[in-house]
Amino acid sequence: MIKKGVYAASLSILNEDKTLNIDLTIDHAVKAIKSGLHGVFFFGSTGQSQLISVNEKKEFISKIANHKMRKQFFLGTGNNSLIENIDLIKYAMEYDFKDFLIMPPAYYKGNTDQGVLEFYSRIIKSVPKIKIILYNFEKLSGYKFSVDAVKSLVKSFPENIIGCKDSSYNLFETLKLKNFLMFPGSEAKLLKGLKLGCSGCISAVTNVTHSLARQVFDDFEAKKNPSKNEQLIAVRETFDQYNLISALHSFHSTKDQNYKNILPPLTLLSQKKLKELMDKLNVLKFSLEKSKAA
Repeated sequence: MIKKGVYAASLSILNEDKTLNIDLTIDHAVKAIKSGLHGVFFFGSTGQSQLISVNEKKEFISKIANHKMRKQFFLGTGNNSLIENIDLIKYAMEYDFKDFLIMPPAYYKGNTDQGVLEFYSRIIKSVPKIKIILYNFEKLSGYKFSVDAVKSLVKSFPENIIGCKDSSYNLFETLKLKNFLMFPGSEAKLLKGLKLGCSGCISAVTNVTHSLARQVFDDFEAKKNPSKNEQLIAVRETFDQYNLISALHSFHSTKDQNYKNILPPLTLLSQKKLKELMDKLNVLKFSLEKSKAA
């Protein structure tokens, strides 16, 4: 079960033919956990989840089911289809995965509180033992959870709706619910959120800031001065100047060519933009090696 901590929306590593490379995707997550993360979520938006087939996701789930780190592995669904969401969740639960990060369906405009409640209600009624982390990201889904909408879901399904990843940042400062996990979607909000009683963060950029973010988290827990927080925020804000998936894959590809494979319509950063990113990170004295040594 997911607990308080620092998590990544983990990257998906692809083959040349754009199919999912299961082994390398697992290896990436393992390295990130060993570098400080409490766990990872596969098939979040950063993992290109809506572009990856259900069959590939199922094959991946069956592969990680017996992994020694499986208790630190969590799943998104990344499907718009209600039926495909339910199908994938039921499949994963056969392997004893119970915690899922689920965003309301994207694409169609005009999502309403009533419609979103119906979406989660049908999932829960189909899979009564599921534990759901709501994914609040208006930029992608076209819907922004209100405090009242979340409270309504929790009231209706107190055993199932256990938390929220807040990437719209309209909830983490104001929503206060007992035994409810709140994770801002950026490590730039990590320390502020912890001070407000949040549970940590689930972030795209912790794919590279894992050690820094863990240091800030541990310092807070130990009531120490979080000496790395300014650098952590600066690195995150640097990546925020680019498409995050493109920037993260491009950054990693400077050390490993496998990260150059990315699903269209997504693209890598141009060489000019990549150099610009690397120059900015050099000014901040940040690299993967230095992050791991932090």
